Amino acid sequence: MHGQTETTLLPRSFASAMHALAVLVAGWLLTRDGALSPRDGALLACSAVYWARATFGMLVLLKRRFAWSEAVMVTGLFGAIHPGMAWLGSGADGPLGVWDGVALVAYAVGSWLNTGSEYGRHVWKKDPAHRGRLYTEGLFRHAMHINYFGDTVLFTAFAALTGSPWALVVPVVMTVGFVVQHIPALDAYLAERYGEEFDEYAARTRMFVPWVW
Repeated sequence: MHGQTETTLLPRSFASAMHALAVLVAGWLLTRDGALSPRDGALLACSAVYWARATFGMLVLLKRRFAWSEAVMVTGLFGAIHPGMAWLGSGADGPLGVWDGVALVAYAVGSWLNTGSEYGRHVWKKDPAHRGRLYTEGLFRHAMHINYFGDTVLFTAFAALTGSPWALVVPVVMTVGFVVQHIPALDAYLAERYGEEFDEYAARTRMFVPWVW
């Protein structure tokens, strides 16, 4: 899909609407006993914030083609993740602790890394003087795929808030998908489109984790 422009908003609107439905199901799971504990509230807030960010990204920041096949895949993915996190977390006992506070901070940081990096690129790309150039500034100076790393951080934090080790399957599978599939495909496209400019950027910048890897 990289390099192809979108011709309709219908797949994006469908995916966003179905994503919202998944968050509503998560809310029902968290409140079905008639109460909303602090942990339940934190999990629901994480789901709602992610939906808002994802919708903004899909309708405003995403410039490439978003096909119906991808819309269906995204719908299935978040249709499982949000209710799944709610179901796993609703069974956790006890108040929020220090580590839960750390997880909430990490969730905020991961959200900023993802949306903040992509918004910076969006603003930069709107300048006609930058047409046809590769964006390597802002948060992307620290890692070539800092946006994907942000998702790994926030979903690890989201999973930690559930109190269930099973929830960690989500960030693990997501990160493997980034490293094995999404990043190689995107790098191949960028190398073909930007040539030497991309090669120089890749030579001086970490791929995924800032200052590490």
